[in-house]
Amino acid sequence: MDPAGAPWCDPRRGYAYAYGAGSVAQAPTVKRQPPPPQQQLLPTRQDVAAVASGGVLKRSLGEVERWQQALYLREVRQRVAAQSQIEHPPIDIGSVLAGASASRASGPSRPPSSGFAGLSPQPSSTLSSLTTASHMETRPSHVQPLLQRQMVAAPSAPPQAVARVPAAGRSAARELVLLQELEKHLLGDDDDDGEAEAAGSACGSTVTSSAWGDTIQELNSITAAPLTSLPSNHSTAPAAMSRSPSNSSSSTVSSAASSSPPTSTASSRQLLSEAAAAIVDGNHAAAAAHLAVLKVAANPRGDAEQRLVAMMASALSSRIGRPPASQHLAGLCGAEQRAACQLLHDVSPCFGLALHGANLAILDAVADQRVIHLIDFDVSVAQHIALIQALSSRRVAGTCLKVTAVADPTSPFTPALTPALGATEQRLKRHAQQAGLEFRFKAVSCVAGEIEASRLGCEPGAEALVVNLAFVLSRVPDESVSPANPRDELLRGVRALCPRVVTLVEQELNANTAPLAARFADACAHYGAVLESLDATLARDSAQRARAETALANKAANAVAREGPDRVERCEVFGKWRARFGMAGLRPVAIGQGVADRVRALLRPGFDVKLDSGRLGVGWMGRVVTVASAWR
Repeated sequence: MDPAGAPWCDPRRGYAYAYGAGSVAQAPTVKRQPPPPQQQLLPTRQDVAAVASGGVLKRSLGEVERWQQALYLREVRQRVAAQSQIEHPPIDIGSVLAGASASRASGPSRPPSSGFAGLSPQPSSTLSSLTTASHMETRPSHVQPLLQRQMVAAPSAPPQAVARVPAAGRSAARELVLLQELEKHLLGDDDDDGEAEAAGSACGSTVTSSAWGDTIQELNSITAAPLTSLPSNHSTAPAAMSRSPSNSSSSTVSSAASSSPPTSTASSRQLLSEAAAAIVDGNHAAAAAHLAVLKVAANPRGDAEQRLVAMMASALSSRIGRPPASQHLAGLCGAEQRAACQLLHDVSPCFGLALHGANLAILDAVADQRVIHLIDFDVSVAQHIALIQALSSRRVAGTCLKVTAVADPTSPFTPALTPALGATEQRLKRHAQQAGLEFRFKAVSCVAGEIEASRLGCEPGAEALVVNLAFVLSRVPDESVSPANPRDELLRGVRALCPRVVTLVEQELNANTAPLAARFADACAHYGAVLESLDATLARDSAQRARAETALANKAANAVAREGPDRVERCEVFGKWRARFGMAGLRPVAIGQGVADRVRALLRPGFDVKLDSGRLGVGWMGRVVTVASAWR
């Protein structure tokens, strides 16, 4: 905006520092005679010619403001007069202007108005749009959503404003059409006006007026008066929703998102991020308001993005509401959750292919050994059935598979694991008999510090011992939760068994010691990829998919909403696992290219297999979801 009193240049020349070729020093001084009183508020032919030729209006700031107000009010009077002849009485524009003037006179300390809950344009932006070339591309189709958002977020009007609009619904619609047409006229959609505004904006002139902005807001408040269902505390909503109250643009975005349901997945994701940011800042009221909007628009049975928004909104809501830990863990560690996770490993290639990679690493380690002793801390039925079939295909006579299931009595997952071990044993034994293998199954209850070869029934020299840690180590507390550090203690106990190979399969997710903001962002990317991958394997209305996604939602809620001992889902990225295994005395065993090729042969379109530094990553569309690795 040009400062008041800035030198004006010749209409056919520009500022010395602008796009024109002339300069202030070269511009001749022209004295204008004051126009007649009735024409002081309207543009002259010379003014229009000056604008069309690329110059700047030779008027003072006050004259241009009065000119813009006169144009606007003239259009209002004409439109209202035409409408009143049909059905409705006219709006008293003078009273509106008088009310605006009175409010400015009575409130000298009032801060600049930000419109309706931060949604209306600022006065500077309203009049700047009249001389900005970028608005030449704005069409009525873009103006209409803006005005509708203003009406949705508008506060309740004063009683006297409501009295001027007797027919609430019809009057609101009439005034909306009126303001749309006036917006089109004032923004210069007509070709002639557009050329003049574009030429004027080339010199960089802008006009602002707080009085003009207040007048527009008073007129707009008439159309919003019938909306009586909105809360009464609209003036405080923007401050609660915006992380930066001093930033008018961020306040506008926050208020817009909180006043109406999001119209696209992009806006939903943005609103979800703002809710997470509000929780990080400790502003739970703002976060709850954002999440309330998201719940209205959430579609847990829509596409993958919509399902992700519904899932993560529920996770953030549980952090604010925070049900009792016992109730939360009962759902996360219960029998249904365990069964749903087993189903997820079976139907999702991101999980199933990683387990298959671990099986191939086990087969390479045991070679042609006849007796294989597998120690597992959370038996995956799908993985063990596939391993039985692979062992039978070796055609080694007298092959025997011993499985020892270890359950930690202190783990919250053990109450659901122990009752299921009986059914698991029977199912695996049946498959082993069909495959022609001898099968033995044993369950042992012991904590990490009690892991010993004798207790687990190991027979050194008579069997090939392998340890499988598939999606279990991330649920064992580490040093950030317990000073005893059961996670590292378990690894040291495993190393003392001297197994031929230790297989690790975990989600590639930073959900252990990372702060909430980082955990939430990584969880969105991770679970978003999993949900998208399920589109390639299961129908959206599949009952199996509903169960698998419920298991994912419970995991996400625990990783995002809980802290301390209550957060039992503590996945780590592979780099951290590598450091932890190294400190326990285990060294990596590279998974070969042959294993990667065999896993890649089972891929469906969209899924990826990456072999990097001896680890096998399985993912969707470039995002690694799970990682399989081998150690000794």
